[in-house]
Amino acid sequence: VVYEQEGVFIHSSCGKNDDQDSLIAGILRVIEKENEVVVDWRPLDETLDTSNILCAGKDSSSVVEWTQTPKEKCSRGTDRPSSYEAEWDMVTTVSFKKKPHSNGDATTHANGESKWSFLFSLTDLKSIKQNKEGMGWSYLVFCLKDDVKLPALHFHRGDSKPLIKCLEKHVALNESPDDERVLLVKTQKSLSQSFENLFDEPSYGLLQKWKKDPYIVTMGKFSKVTNYIVGSLRSSDPSNQRRPPSEMADFFNDTIPGLKINQQEEPGFEVITRIDLGQQPEVSRREPVSAEEWAKNMDSEGRILDVDYIKRLIFKGGLCHTLRKEAWKFLLGYFPWNSTKEERANLQKRKTDEYFRMKLQWKSVSEEQEKRNSRLRDYRSLIEKDVNRTDRTNKFYEGEDNPGLILLHDILMTYCMYDFDLGYVQGMSDLLSPVLYVMENEVDAFWCFVSYMDQMHQNFEEQMQGMKTQLIQLSHLLRLLDSGFCSYLESQDSGYLYFCFRWLLIRFKREFSFQDILRLWEVMWTELPCQNFHLLLCCAILESEKQQIMDKHYGFNEILKHINELSMKIDVEYILCKAEAISMQMMNCKELPQTVSEILGIENSSVTPDSDTGEDESGADLNCPTSLYQSISTPVVAANGTRDGAPQTAETPSLTPA
Repeated sequence: VVYEQEGVFIHSSCGKNDDQDSLIAGILRVIEKENEVVVDWRPLDETLDTSNILCAGKDSSSVVEWTQTPKEKCSRGTDRPSSYEAEWDMVTTVSFKKKPHSNGDATTHANGESKWSFLFSLTDLKSIKQNKEGMGWSYLVFCLKDDVKLPALHFHRGDSKPLIKCLEKHVALNESPDDERVLLVKTQKSLSQSFENLFDEPSYGLLQKWKKDPYIVTMGKFSKVTNYIVGSLRSSDPSNQRRPPSEMADFFNDTIPGLKINQQEEPGFEVITRIDLGQQPEVSRREPVSAEEWAKNMDSEGRILDVDYIKRLIFKGGLCHTLRKEAWKFLLGYFPWNSTKEERANLQKRKTDEYFRMKLQWKSVSEEQEKRNSRLRDYRSLIEKDVNRTDRTNKFYEGEDNPGLILLHDILMTYCMYDFDLGYVQGMSDLLSPVLYVMENEVDAFWCFVSYMDQMHQNFEEQMQGMKTQLIQLSHLLRLLDSGFCSYLESQDSGYLYFCFRWLLIRFKREFSFQDILRLWEVMWTELPCQNFHLLLCCAILESEKQQIMDKHYGFNEILKHINELSMKIDVEYILCKAEAISMQMMNCKELPQTVSEILGIENSSVTPDSDTGEDESGADLNCPTSLYQSISTPVVAANGTRDGAPQTAETPSLTPA
């Protein structure tokens, strides 16, 4: 129970002189359940003498500052404004018949009072109408999305402001431009809503949330979402008739306006499907870059001697953990690659001052100021909720009053000051957590996170442009790689690749173990062997699972469930090998479509091998993935983790353990 208020009355029949039953006293509660937030109003105990309520004095626990007799109450009622009478007096005419898609409830009992009981989920709330007139007490009425208006609630004890403040923690309320008394529930709160409380609820409510905010749903467990979404699409109407399978695809397309992945209408796709990419080349990986290798590539003043070479080493093997604290600052762009040790020390000093100035901005906001800043309140509430559930099994964040959690909270709050327009959005704590774990320093972690968010910013913007673009690009790449698999996914209403949302949104953070994510991210940050390498990682995972999906004839439901269950079972080294092999396969293609060339940021087939495509001093083509092996003579580690010189072949079986 996050809110409770006694002395909240329903005026069931104002105007009937001396009828004490015209006021029904009750208790109003806001209850935060595991899967939803509900508003619940119940009458007081039926054995309570209503005459005591009506005439209660200031010492009463039921009504405070209201000592009218029933006669006085009725005489006062005649002085009410006409607008009040028209809107609130005839509440007995309101129908409480529960509609199929509403959580509104009005249980009818034999007793005359208890029939007024009601509860509803905040997901069904459309608007709140409240009085702005000084009539002695405040009152409001809830209107649900199916246009059911619940009885007016009169707050004889205190006022309704604490209730509104409580509700604003869970839904966005905006004043109606047409009537200042009406607060409208904002229908599109983008990613700023909490993504918990989405599961184990009626399918209709979940479906509506998915339509409003696909990000939030994909952040949760797909295996739970699947049955609800499918059930909703197929049988949410009262007639229980099955909807055509094509409506599923239409639904997901409508969810993200502007997302066009209809390959038959896209120019060039007929050409792409006929291109033979040939066999994927054999690829192997090496051991992580050691401290000795890093030091050898640095001059006496601390400059990196050969940036491209060190990036190739990191791409092929990652970093040993002791190097990450320093190397990640370069990879993320916090430290310039050509800077000296002294220049970096001066930069850190300036950035430290800048960070604490921004931190002071939110630290110095008083409670009174925050009451007038709903956005800051919302940001703080979301951050506190997310911090308490981010990587809590990791020793760096486990337990209560953990200093790591405090730093996580403070950095995210300070980022709100750095970029107040974006503020905090669900998923950002997932991106910060590994960075803070590696840096072990508040200031360095903040500026590295800022650099990472510069790359990821579009993923979290309300218009979802970054996610739209990536899904369309992924569709192009996957169709080139395997048009047959794409056609199968389309036949199962899965052509929109919505199951890749979580992968793309937070860069596979919840698909790999914590230590594997450190390796995966540092490889991606090298920006080798091409741009958008993370999309090729998606292709590698999907291609690895293609045979099982197609051989077992998985449908919409099974595909979604299967992809979700890959979480924490994926071999990071194998997937990195496979994604690199796909990149080489595409780059070696002489007829690579222009669209794919642009996605990967590589020269098209018209560029000859002798052209100036960015060679280093040794003559290695930095745009060609084969150059990643040149000048690297250290032993390699195969994708199965063994120290071996044998390459990892594209035929490596099964992504997941047998």
